[in-house]
Amino acid sequence: MNKNTIVIMKIPTTLSWYLMLILIAINFNSIGQEIKTPPKTNPIKKVLFVGNSFTYFWNMPQLVHEMLKKNSFPLEVSQSTVGGSNLQEHWEKQKNTVTRELLQKNKWDFVILSDHSLSAINTPEEFEKYIKKFNELLKSEGAQPSLYMTWAYHSNPLMQKKITEKYNEIGKMLNISVVPVGEVIMTARRLRPDLNFYFDDKHQSPEGSYLIALVFYKALTGSSVLNIPERITSEDYRGQNLYLSIIQPETSLFLKQLVEEFDIPTLEKK
Repeated sequence: MNKNTIVIMKIPTTLSWYLMLILIAINFNSIGQEIKTPPKTNPIKKVLFVGNSFTYFWNMPQLVHEMLKKNSFPLEVSQSTVGGSNLQEHWEKQKNTVTRELLQKNKWDFVILSDHSLSAINTPEEFEKYIKKFNELLKSEGAQPSLYMTWAYHSNPLMQKKITEKYNEIGKMLNISVVPVGEVIMTARRLRPDLNFYFDDKHQSPEGSYLIALVFYKALTGSSVLNIPERITSEDYRGQNLYLSIIQPETSLFLKQLVEEFDIPTLEKK
């Protein structure tokens, strides 16, 4: 045989079929692996409410958290609140506030700021000064600040005009969203004078807290609130139900329709 002669070996038919089946099995296995690759999930975004009793009364932050959780929105809600406090005290670490520590130790996506209920009226200079300070700090750390507009006292609805003006003025100046909670409550109060949105002269009732939570659910998600139930529950450490809010169905429907018709800004990260 010449050394340059090419030898062609004939593979038996049975072996050919065997090799072909191996190749097909490998390909199917690869396809199966691609199909089984889990889809990417959205990371959980962290929300911090900074404020006082106008924030925490009747479990309002927890209501927002449970509304989001039950509708599978990846947001986790926390709070830094001290009764009677203003933003100056939160900034200067007074009244046992820990807001600055929380901002330093954690990465927040959204921080919702609320000043004392009288700050916009009685101390407008400090109101503006400390919102500016928080705004600068939060944006430098990658958090999206927004403002939680408070409401007029039950005994003096005329307070709302000044409160609304000051919150909208500073929001426009700093290009940050204002969640118009005060305006929503005053509208609900006007449309349904038979309902009591106040626990006392200042603080919200359970119906008021439910309404505020609906407003923030809408602001944080941009989604409809019409599917939110009138009963909001959580669980204790034993897995048993905690009833955070129980609202009459017809009252719940009215409040949800009101929020749907209101112009609530969506708090998207810029």
